[in-house]
Amino acid sequence: MFVAVVPPDPVVEDLSTFLEPRRDQGMPWIDPAQWHVTLAFMESVKDRSLDDLVGRLGEAAARRRPMTLQLGGAGAFPDPARAKVVHLGLRSPAGGDDLAELGLLAANARAAASAAGAPVDGKDFRPHLSLARLKRPVEATRWLRILDTYDGPSWEVTQVELVASHLHEGPKRRPRHEVVASMPLGDGSV
Repeated sequence: MFVAVVPPDPVVEDLSTFLEPRRDQGMPWIDPAQWHVTLAFMESVKDRSLDDLVGRLGEAAARRRPMTLQLGGAGAFPDPARAKVVHLGLRSPAGGDDLAELGLLAANARAAASAAGAPVDGKDFRPHLSLARLKRPVEATRWLRILDTYDGPSWEVTQVELVASHLHEGPKRRPRHEVVASMPLGDGSV
């Protein structure tokens, strides 16, 4: 299960249109319907903890304000020479502190999950939207140069979603995502 910001359809469509003529058949692209920005990842959530988790995440979201984000700046994990994940980063298009606000939202989501008894992956939050996952590391510099030219639309983040990932249940035995709950952001004054 994971807590995520999901870009709206116009953003997904714009990025998908940009990628379509550039897609390499050898690259295992993630289905655009599954694009998201992970704020907190919980490997397992017990059924008895789910209601508490949703409640705590709702409270955490209400403490944060909406923000305007834009995809941009290509990257790879762990690095371009040995890429296992190719991604786009995020930025605050107006140069404001919205990226810092996203970091606070991620920290609040992680704290809420931990308090609800759902252990959170301890990796540092690095805001990104994964585009491809590779089984073996590859040299991805060419892809990063292409992706760095993407200049898509910005969007206002007004909610976060708790998503269940059902492994091997989607097309081509990829994960199938199911939104468990959507939690609106507040005005940041709580």
